[in-house]
Amino acid sequence: MEKRITAPIDKNTVKDLKAGDYVYITGTIYTARDAAHKRMYDSLMSGEDIPIDLDGNIIYYLGPTPAKEGQVIGSAGPTTSSRMDKYTPLILSKGLNGMIGKGKRSAEVIDAMKKNQAVYFAAVGGAGALLSKCIKEAEVVAYDDLGTEAIRKLYVEDFPCIVVIDCEGNNLYETAVSDFLANN
Repeated sequence: MEKRITAPIDKNTVKDLKAGDYVYITGTIYTARDAAHKRMYDSLMSGEDIPIDLDGNIIYYLGPTPAKEGQVIGSAGPTTSSRMDKYTPLILSKGLNGMIGKGKRSAEVIDAMKKNQAVYFAAVGGAGALLSKCIKEAEVVAYDDLGTEAIRKLYVEDFPCIVVIDCEGNNLYETAVSDFLANN
């Protein structure tokens, strides 16, 4: 099913999203990759504040290439999500409602998604130049010293992705294979 949502997202929107839904996101999302996740995790574990409000937000696992003249952002394709898995359960417990990346997630992340009512979207790997056209504004908001891995606030319009794992733990990577095998 095709759905259009506005970010940040609330729990009702999260509950309405099902594995396999094609989704177009418009609104504000944030970027963070490995180094930013580690820094946020370490801060949270030390009882310190982090530089962004996670409540209801979506984090895109992205480290964009530098923007060329006249561009808002460079190529903006997803990075492999499993690299954030060790940090994700804690970050989800602080109110994060969605993640965008590529690839499978650990059982611990899926359990945390169910517990915290969150959703995992996949963006098309290898399509970073096309995805960047959906990003209308981008600004570094934290950890500038991390370069491309700094946290960015993005405004996106009709950013295409697919729900891979919904808040009930339904996993398209698993169901698609079983559906294919059952039909062949």
